[in-house]
Amino acid sequence: MTSEEKVYLTDEGFLELENELNELKNVRRPAVIKALKEARALGDLSENADYDAARSEQAQVEGRILELEKILENVHIIEKGSSDSVSLGSTVKIKYIDEDDDEVEKYRIVGSKEADPSNNKISNESPLALAIMHAKVGEIRAVDSPNGQYNVEIVEIL
Repeated sequence: MTSEEKVYLTDEGFLELENELNELKNVRRPAVIKALKEARALGDLSENADYDAARSEQAQVEGRILELEKILENVHIIEKGSSDSVSLGSTVKIKYIDEDDDEVEKYRIVGSKEADPSNNKISNESPLALAIMHAKVGEIRAVDSPNGQYNVEIVEIL
């Protein structure tokens, strides 16, 4: 990630990352430091599994702290746009045209760091989001996916 690369997050996504960073700095980091001190006190570090495990956890914690700090440094909070057309931060209901059923799916378009497809939060860089961006209710858009092209209709923008 370059220093100028914007990271798009909703308010909720920003708070989640901020809370994770606080947890890592104020709870996990001190716990790892304590575990390292206790492992060092056991003596020979060359064959000390507790020490190795604590060092490994320390590396993970410090790496995640650096990653989160860089993300939060470059964050751009997604403002709720109008409900006239699909935009970053929109929640949208779509219908898959090529399917036999009339099932309607609801998705929220978020930045890539916040994407969680299992909770219907899709990245603004995903094929579906790219296809429906700036679409209005009633429009049909073709989605180019790795599995082939399919069509969706914008049912509602919330």
